[in-house]
Amino acid sequence: MSSWVSPPTRTELIEDLVSGVDRYNPSNVSILEDYLYHQIRSEEYDCLANLAILKLYQFNPELYNPDVVVNILIKALTACPLPDFNLCISLLDERPVNANLDEPDPLPALLPTLKGLHSLLYRCRFPKFWEEYRSEELEALRVNYTVECVGFENAVREVAVRAVKAAFTEISTKRLGSYLDLTGSDLEAYIAKLGWTINASSVVSIPTNSENHIVATVVQESIDLSQLSKVISHAALKA
Repeated sequence: MSSWVSPPTRTELIEDLVSGVDRYNPSNVSILEDYLYHQIRSEEYDCLANLAILKLYQFNPELYNPDVVVNILIKALTACPLPDFNLCISLLDERPVNANLDEPDPLPALLPTLKGLHSLLYRCRFPKFWEEYRSEELEALRVNYTVECVGFENAVREVAVRAVKAAFTEISTKRLGSYLDLTGSDLEAYIAKLGWTINASSVVSIPTNSENHIVATVVQESIDLSQLSKVISHAALKA
């Protein structure tokens, strides 16, 4: 949680902007936008800094940049199942058309798509996510946005890995491959990178952890005879 509040990659300048009153200063929006594009290029992520941009857009509609908003939502997708995406959505108020935009606003068309992708990730419907993401209908999203977001697909795979680690001790390579959108040697290399093993039956073994290892808990209660006699006496009086 501490890394979510203050990522280790956050610079001192950004920390001052995010943590102080300057986060509401519209003159700082360009600094935060540059930081967002740094996150996109370097596979870093800072939710609070990105939320600060959306809050500035909310207070200052003339600053609104739809491409920045789309990129923020794309980065938030990969934080699932954390509430980052919904936190961003909550700051997207209905706003009048910004006449200062040079091109039509792409957000109204892309927002339902991004919400749909988030829903699939949140519900762990990973094969359906990849099917939708690879479809022709989402080509514009891939070509114009996610291709620029370095490591986006691997970040989505990390969402799937977190879910698998929490729910499985063993899983078939076919099923895991459908979750990760990987096959053959690419899948084998990815599994090896995770430190997981594949047996002769093409079943992947996942190391035990606090979430996928169920430990039976025996609860014992010790009741003294004096306590029991009080209960019986009380019941007799009530009768």
